[in-house]
Formats: sequence, structure tokens, C-alpha cells
Amino acid sequence: MVTYLDNNATTQIDPDVLTAMLPYLSNLYGNPSSMHSFGGQVGAALQNARAQVAALLGAEETEIIFNSCGSEGNNTAIHAALAAQPNKRHIVTTAVEHPAVLNVCKHLEKKGYTVTYLSVDGRGQIDLMEVEAAVTGGTALVTTMYANNETGVVFPIEQIGAIAKECGATFHVDAVQAVGKLPITLKNSTIDLLTLSGHKLHAPKGIGVLYSRRGFRFRPFLLGGHQERGRRAGTPNVASIVALGKAAELAQQHLQTVDREAKLRDALEQQLLAAIPECEVNGGGTVRLPNTTNIGFKYIEGEAILFMLDKHGICASSGSACTSGSLDPSHVLTSMGLPYTILHGSIRFSLSRFTTGAEIQQVVSVMPAIVEKLRALSPFNNDQSEWLQSRDLVHTA
Repeated sequence: MVTYLDNNATTQIDPDVLTAMLPYLSNLYGNPSSMHSFGGQVGAALQNARAQVAALLGAEETEIIFNSCGSEGNNTAIHAALAAQPNKRHIVTTAVEHPAVLNVCKHLEKKGYTVTYLSVDGRGQIDLMEVEAAVTGGTALVTTMYANNETGVVFPIEQIGAIAKECGATFHVDAVQAVGKLPITLKNSTIDLLTLSGHKLHAPKGIGVLYSRRGFRFRPFLLGGHQERGRRAGTPNVASIVALGKAAELAQQHLQTVDREAKLRDALEQQLLAAIPECEVNGGGTVRLPNTTNIGFKYIEGEAILFMLDKHGICASSGSACTSGSLDPSHVLTSMGLPYTILHGSIRFSLSRFTTGAEIQQVVSVMPAIVEKLRALSPFNNDQSEWLQSRDLVHTA
């Protein structure tokens, strides 16, 4: 039996979502663009899913563009924003973005764009005064995440958007981690472009959405046919779109009960901090997603913790699933200025609406012994270690 607390990496498909999509993998296989009624009924299902997603986002149906994933959405949004204002060559983002934004920005720097990477404080939070200083009349795009995938820290999105609007910059938000966990109403928002991914809210992998505000001068990234009103070519992935629509409908219902996840998350934090000495919550003290906690356990390696948790059937992570193959410390936690003793021993637990109190108690029951065993094997057991001090100097230089 698996205790799955890695929901920021991916989520299980809700049984009702699976039921909704299965007919479109078997009997209802028509092309939604076809003129005949067999394809027409599939097209109607696609439009219903569009309405369901629009309702979750507080948007218009025509503002919803189906695509394959968050990475495609982020790439498309960034390039569309730059194409809309080709005479502007400046981008503002943050140092803690997902690689799907950071690596695009780094690539654009090689193409002659100037990119400002906003810093975060020790809590992982943005300084609005730094945003104001960074955004100018020459800024084409401000692109930030709604909530951080590693710490759960929620950025002051509307305030950032207001600064972008004052300077005539397009505002893109990577909301992959926020949609379905926080209420979002785009109708009166400062957001021009917003990205979401289905597999973060109990839909399948391989389906996502890019919201494009009505009136925005959108330029397609993927060229070809007329699909998605000419904004994203390719035959629609109907079964997954239907699944995402159902997942959006269920997510809207479950927004009323996210406090339950927050209470379970808080109970996990409080019990672990009480039972294990020298550990702390990374990103605590500011607004966070209700399902996410990132806890640093001093003097030990996060990968070793994960290995021992896995032996107990517990799934967690030491950072973003898209960077977990790297041995380097988390760029998010590094940007927060955390000491080396915390950087390498930090674990993210991310819950879902399927998480139970019994699963939380299982983690609480095994973690103290895991940490104690690993610390007994660690050559580093205090902050005065000369080697640890030298590593902190390297990471803060």
C-alpha cells in the first residue's frame, strides 16, 4: 500500500475523471472537426470541457486554449508575449521559477533579450519594491509563478500584475500548482496569459490549458491547422480534454474543502517539528498553498530520507520532479539563502483531497527514527563544522 505525498509532482486520476474520458478512447472516436454527426458529438464534448475549465478559472470559453502540458503553455505564452511587442527586449521573472520558464528565459538571453531575475527573501517571498524597480517601459513581459512548486509560497499576483500594467508589459502567470488549490477569477484580473496542467489536478498527463485574455494580440507558437481558433494546431486530444473538463468541475467543488488539506498539512508540520530536533519549515511565515510543506532536516541528505521513506511505502520528494535527477541543491531553496545544512536535507510533502489522516500519522510515526539513524551516520552534526561553513560561503557568494 502506497502513502502518496508527492502530489505537486503529479496526482492520481480521479475515478470520476477516468469514467468520463473512457468512452472517447473506445466508441466515441470521431474527429471533433468533422462535419458528420458522429464527429459532431465529440466536438460537443470538447466544447463542454472548455466551459468547465472556463468556469473553474472565472474566464470566458473563447479564452481557453487546450494544449499538451504546462511546459508547452509556458513556452507559448512567453513567445506570444514577445511577438506582441517585438520592439521591447526586456523580460522580468523570478529566480525561483520552474525550469519551463527559467530555461526559456536563459535561451532568450542568448538571442539578445535582457532578463531580470527577481530575488526572494528567506521565506521565499517576492519584494514588490524590487518588482517596481525592475519593470520599465521597455519591459515586454513579466512572467511569474502563482505559487512555488517546492515550498508552496504564494506570490502577490495581482500586485505584480498591476505593476506590469502600469508599464505596458504583458503579464504571464504559471499557475500549474495553484489551479484547483486556490480560487482564481480571471475576469477582472491583471493576468493576460495563464498556464495550467491537468495532471496536477487529478486529470491525465499530457493535457493542459493556456488562458489568453480576450483582446490580447496572441501569436500561435505551434502552426498548422485551424484548431483552437487558429491558436494551437493539431487534432485535439479529446479523451484527455474531456478528462480535464471533468477534473476542473470536481476541483471547483473541492475548493470548498481545501481547509481539510491545510489542517492535515499543519498537523504533519507540527508533529514533525515537535518530535524531531533541528528541523524547520522552509517558506513558513508567509502565504502558502494549503497542501504543501517543505521541511529541512539538518545535517542529512534528502535523497537518503526519501530512500528510507520509500522502504515504508511513503512517496515524497526533495524538490521539483523536473530537476530531481540533479545532485545540485534546489535552486529555490538556494535563492532563499538557506544554509547548506538545510539545503540538502529538505523534503517536500504535498497532499491532495485523497490524503487521509492515517497517512499523515504513518509519516509522523517513521520520520523520527529515519532522521535519528541518518544523523548517526552523518559526519556533520553541528553548524560550527568548518566544512559546512565553507559550503555556506560558496552558496551565499
